[in-house]
Amino acid sequence: MTWIEVNSYDEMSEVAADIFTKQLQVKSASILGLATGGSPVGMYKELVKRQQAGTISFSDVITFNLDEYVGLDQSSPASYWTFMHENLFNHVDIKEENIHLPNGKAEELDAECVAYDARIKEAGGIDLQLLGIGVNGHIGFNEPGTPFDSLTNIVELTESTRTENAIYFDDFKDVPTHAITMGIHSIMNAKAIILIAFGEKKLEAIEKLKSGIVTEDFPASQLLNHPNVTVIYGGTK
Repeated sequence: MTWIEVNSYDEMSEVAADIFTKQLQVKSASILGLATGGSPVGMYKELVKRQQAGTISFSDVITFNLDEYVGLDQSSPASYWTFMHENLFNHVDIKEENIHLPNGKAEELDAECVAYDARIKEAGGIDLQLLGIGVNGHIGFNEPGTPFDSLTNIVELTESTRTENAIYFDDFKDVPTHAITMGIHSIMNAKAIILIAFGEKKLEAIEKLKSGIVTEDFPASQLLNHPNVTVIYGGTK
């Protein structure tokens, strides 16, 4: 595991964007695993600048997002489909048919989970996966206690995770109680992984990851068993 400590959120965003830029320059038809939330917004802005400047292209890129809320329409302002389009997809030269997010409105959610993993495998597997980390150590929406061998599945969100995400909703009661997420094993199948975290709230989780203890009570700890993980982090206590 490679650790890169940074002094600012902007620096974290640029370092992460550098890794994605190199990936796209080496393999223009990369399969990218993407994440939502506050952590990657700056990186996405940087990638938009670089694509518009002609440094990189998304024209042959295929993307798979980590997760989506169960029960939200794609058009919902709080859906991850909307988030990704507003922060990245609407501003770069990616083909709409190459964009994949789990369908949280699928009639058969269990079948959608199986199909999502199958789509990733059919595409050739994820070359580079972006992750954030929750204050309780969740990656994707894999909460503490999630089996390390889990594939894409439906999860019930903990109170702490719902509280973290409440800023994206008008009222806490509107925050969905369930999500569809890549499982931990699904994430670990990626050829390379970047985890980004900045700020006081994230530091405790990063320090716990640094301890080297692998336990299902702290989902991110399974990343210690992956051969190619870069953690970009910073903030003040």
